[in-house]
Amino acid sequence: MEILAGSIVAGLFIGMVLALVALGLTIIFGVMDIVNFAHGEFLMIGMYTGLLTAQSTGMDPLFTLPVAGLVGFLLGIACYTGFVKYLLRGPMIAQLLGTFGLMLFLRNLALLIFGSEDRALHHGALVGKSLEIGMGVIIPATKLAAAGLSISAFIAVWLLINRTKMGKALTATALNAQGARYMGIPTERMNALAWGIGGASVTIAGALLVNFWSVNPFVGLLFTMIAFAIVALGGFGSVPGAFFAGLVVGLITEIPGFWDFITYTFNVDWMAKVPMTSFKYMMVYLAYFIIMVVRPRGLFGWKH
Repeated sequence: MEILAGSIVAGLFIGMVLALVALGLTIIFGVMDIVNFAHGEFLMIGMYTGLLTAQSTGMDPLFTLPVAGLVGFLLGIACYTGFVKYLLRGPMIAQLLGTFGLMLFLRNLALLIFGSEDRALHHGALVGKSLEIGMGVIIPATKLAAAGLSISAFIAVWLLINRTKMGKALTATALNAQGARYMGIPTERMNALAWGIGGASVTIAGALLVNFWSVNPFVGLLFTMIAFAIVALGGFGSVPGAFFAGLVVGLITEIPGFWDFITYTFNVDWMAKVPMTSFKYMMVYLAYFIIMVVRPRGLFGWKH
């Protein structure tokens, strides 16, 4: 039972961070109907920002989040105003290949600057500490803090979109950009803002992840695919959908724990020989494939 409880809690906690990773992707798609293949590279930049800021200033890693958020916000706006808005004039294939090219550019730029070796944080008020929450479940303090801060960031974005005039303008642009322009809404600014918010949310997620996950220039690919799976499951453009789908995908990534629970509880010998840890991300991609085939709009999709 301890294995099962530990897997559920760990899956929910990492799912909260993964949901924040996917949030930016769903905001950009919801407003502009464009898929940002460089999303994982934004996260990688957030991870490097948190790492280097903490190492160079001696600051606690969790206090680097505002720096990472600012970098992501400016990066998102710069990418839109200097590159993406010109892609929108071309066909859909140009948009797809354009953001794919942006992904390759950012990845290779990071490779040139930082090299290919893994880097990790080894200091911080919460590094190496853990909390026992009952039933023998022990949670690293860094993951607990990352989950809590992810929820806070999600609530902040949700309030921005649903409780502010700017958020209503974003929603109007997402639902009908032409109609929003007729109503006097500066849709170009809303598009840039969507990229800014999307960039900030994913770089903050990266600064949280680097507290317990090593970073290298290639780390973005894994999280890009996970983000696509979350957005597909939750529904393209749905902020609540991204949150709940993130929890589901987080639980899927903990499938080795559920597998071990069944193996040892029911004493199934053949299951013990299956290296389920090697297949956990394959299960995420399988869920992505099934959702895209069965329900392309996702569970909470709201754009027709």
